[in-house]
Amino acid sequence: MGKLKHFIEQSWLLIVSSFVFGLLLAATNYALEPTIRQNRIDKLNRLAKGLLPDAVHFREVVERIELTSSRGKTSDIAVYKGEGDGEKCVGWSFTVSGSGFADRIDLVVAVDAKFENFAGYDVLMSNETPGFGDRIKDKDYYFWKQFKKGLPVGQLKLVTSGDPEKVDSEIVAISGATISSEAVVRILNDTVGQIKEQMAKKGLISNGK
Repeated sequence: MGKLKHFIEQSWLLIVSSFVFGLLLAATNYALEPTIRQNRIDKLNRLAKGLLPDAVHFREVVERIELTSSRGKTSDIAVYKGEGDGEKCVGWSFTVSGSGFADRIDLVVAVDAKFENFAGYDVLMSNETPGFGDRIKDKDYYFWKQFKKGLPVGQLKLVTSGDPEKVDSEIVAISGATISSEAVVRILNDTVGQIKEQMAKKGLISNGK
């Protein structure tokens, strides 16, 4: 009993402090949540604009798109219509996610107005290995450039060697970062086809046209 009393006497301050700090952290996160969310939206719009430079603004489509993961888990994503002058559609943009080598990877993806070709992708969030896996976001590196050459929307295949200048379904992996390269290809293969199919069903596109 004496040992228990001694423990309580020695640890009560730590317990109370931990509780108070937990409350303060929760309150801070709650207060900053709108700012964090807005910063993420601003970054998404900035990246989407870089992929679809002809877009004057982006408008979220009313219909939500539901994705089903390989494990059967479903989630909703927002799709944004990139509109140019006169509200003409110049392309579509959306955010998709998946597991990378080090952590979760969030990609901002853009396709053309007919949903036939990629307009490219950018990285919204990634913690891949510096100098290797993080080359997935290097716009001067051949891996990223492969998606900016009018790559047809469809199932992609990762290869360890080949001609990165060739525009086809074979994506040449980053040397020394096959897992990160594979993650990008897997994320796109798992999501883009589903998005295109549902958009066609909802009348947002007509057979990709």
